[in-house]
Amino acid sequence: MAADNLPTEFDVVILGTGLAESVIAAACARVGQRVLHVDRRNYYAGNWASFTFSGLLSWIEEQQGEQKLELLPDWKVEEGEELLPLGSVDSSISNLEVFRYASEEPEPQPATPTAEAETRSEATPTAEAGTRSEATPTAEAETRSEATPTAEAETRSEATPTAEAETRSEATPTVEAGTRSEATPTVEAETRSEATPTVEAETRSEATPTAEAGTWSEAMPTAEAGTWSEATPTIEGETQREDMPKEEKETQNDTTPTNEGDRQTEATPSEGDSAPQQEATQSGEPSPPGTTEKRRRVTYTQILKEGRRFNIDLVSKLLYSRGSLVDLLIKSNVSRYAEFKNVSRILTYRNGKVEQVPCSRADVFGSKQLTVVEKRMLMKFLTFCLDYEQHPEEYLDFTDRSFWEFLQTKKLTENLQHFVLHSIAMVTPGARTGEGLRATQHFLRCLGRYGNTPFLFPLYGMGEIPQCFCRMCAVFGGIYCLRHSIQCLVLDKESGRCKAVIDTCGQRISCSHFVLEDGYIPEEQRKGVAYRQISRAVLITDRSLLQSEPEQQISLVTVPPLQPGGAAVRVVELSSSSMTCMPGTYLVHLTCPSSGTAREDLAEVVSRLFAEPSGDGDEAELTGEADSEKPALLWALYFNMRDSSGVASSSYRLPSNVHVCSGPEPALGSDHAVHLAESVFQQILPDEEFCPPAPNPEDIIYDGEGPQGEGAGFGEPVQPEQGVEGERQGEELEKPESEQDSEMAAPEPAAESPPPAPPTEE
Repeated sequence: MAADNLPTEFDVVILGTGLAESVIAAACARVGQRVLHVDRRNYYAGNWASFTFSGLLSWIEEQQGEQKLELLPDWKVEEGEELLPLGSVDSSISNLEVFRYASEEPEPQPATPTAEAETRSEATPTAEAGTRSEATPTAEAETRSEATPTAEAETRSEATPTAEAETRSEATPTVEAGTRSEATPTVEAETRSEATPTVEAETRSEATPTAEAGTWSEAMPTAEAGTWSEATPTIEGETQREDMPKEEKETQNDTTPTNEGDRQTEATPSEGDSAPQQEATQSGEPSPPGTTEKRRRVTYTQILKEGRRFNIDLVSKLLYSRGSLVDLLIKSNVSRYAEFKNVSRILTYRNGKVEQVPCSRADVFGSKQLTVVEKRMLMKFLTFCLDYEQHPEEYLDFTDRSFWEFLQTKKLTENLQHFVLHSIAMVTPGARTGEGLRATQHFLRCLGRYGNTPFLFPLYGMGEIPQCFCRMCAVFGGIYCLRHSIQCLVLDKESGRCKAVIDTCGQRISCSHFVLEDGYIPEEQRKGVAYRQISRAVLITDRSLLQSEPEQQISLVTVPPLQPGGAAVRVVELSSSSMTCMPGTYLVHLTCPSSGTAREDLAEVVSRLFAEPSGDGDEAELTGEADSEKPALLWALYFNMRDSSGVASSSYRLPSNVHVCSGPEPALGSDHAVHLAESVFQQILPDEEFCPPAPNPEDIIYDGEGPQGEGAGFGEPVQPEQGVEGERQGEELEKPESEQDSEMAAPEPAAESPPPAPPTEE
């Protein structure tokens, strides 16, 4: 529908496509309201958005450019009406700085061709070349005979060149196992060099698809596409986004099972790597003692070329597995539009190094950094925190004292106090005891639902979540217009309520309620309102903060305040398995409350955790032995984002039927946005259910034709909608939680039934 030909009457008009606004739109459309959802930007999610690398560069240019104030025409209104203009300039982003450290020089080519390429005849290339990607041919694929087909290509990555040719004999052409010719019964394993370890299909990384199509290893153990598992709550079996072109889906979705189940992903090391250190780096194994791990060289040209593999969030957040957002995704069936990956480890920065935090029962007893006494003390304290309300005598004396003081009285070592305060409770040292105990309890209750950590991360970035709710709104009749805005509100002087809006095309649209993002509030209405700021940094690095096996990890790192009175910095490190960066790089998000510019707040943490090359661009280089052991910065972005989560809607002096939604808050979860959306919905429709479950396609009845599922048209009685949903909820109970990592050895109360599992595609 053209933006200049919209209907003239809606129940709810929503301006802005952030998370809270999108949830409200989906909830209203689901209960039958007529919804118009518009945004002046050309992308969804507002300050919750995710960008490809080229898209982020365009966003940076837009923010650094001068935003022009739009002059409103002289709109004519009826008697008894007045206009309230809305803001046209977005001032939520400030202090934006960009640094490029990677060189623009192209990747150097090998000086000498491989032995196989020099000695093999042009008349005997193999058919292996036909199974590899045309964009990444290997030396072996170019020189082998078509008459000697091999099966090796089925177990190799499309984008990983092999160095197998260096160890083969000049006189004896070999053929891979399973497809060898009877005339040439040579064995490949006998001719390979012992110094060149090979990586066969059986030794793939846990984060990659296994040899059988549709199966996954421990990192994402789904039984088949379209089902949720304990470690990975997948939905619909679609890891590619529907709005992406087919070519992009084929290149971006490297960690999902393909139709050819025998292939490795690009993140796995290739067979026959010539350097053991390089193989150890790619597989996530530590380098042998006495050797220096060779650093991958990633150029800025490569980053630009692979820019569509990046999905960079403006706001860094994770989902608590028992948080309000996950509960809403499951309840509303919106979870079918997204796919998630479990955060695999929790780290902390202590005594100048990064350490792993033991947070589950298995982690505690398997930890090598804790003594036996410390393990017992930690388990005893965490067990108490799970049901601390049952033991008020333990903490009532500390109600008005800090959680840090309470920890010191529990006979915990300094090591354990650090873990609990900064990495489990994740509160400030000055937080009250009650707040710290609630945060610790929430953390522990989220363990074991989908994995050994409490957190989930949506594949392709947090910007997917608002789009999922927008999709649900559109399914139930909502109308969307990007690059379209509302210029002013039409107010009734007598009642003081908003009765209509005027869009950028000059069309007058009547509405009963109007919801807007706080960035659209005019400056005159902001006077006297004090905002906080969030300091953000987005880094692209060449290796992980803590090398481990497998290397495809999603990590949450907590850096305690480095200076007295400072703020803790939250670091989220994403590998290419999260579909947010290209293979061979890591995407790192840093977040903390602002006390100055983002660069000032985060520079010290960046310098301690990462190697910042001296110089810039082509002249950047690492100096010092300490820097050579840290991840190297390739690109960095710093900016401040306005935090309006602490400002009440009444502070803006707006009509009673105009509802304001704040932007992202600095907290790790998204509970504030979900609670705000539910509160606004209850003000609009107090008698309606908030985001009731959407029916499955097979349960929908079209014009009395009967159910569309199995048995439709054969005289089976049609069940009422409530009965169908109740039956589905009874059938789709969640699988029992992992005994190894569940609830720190304290079982759930018997009265609590297992949570419902996310929907699966039948």
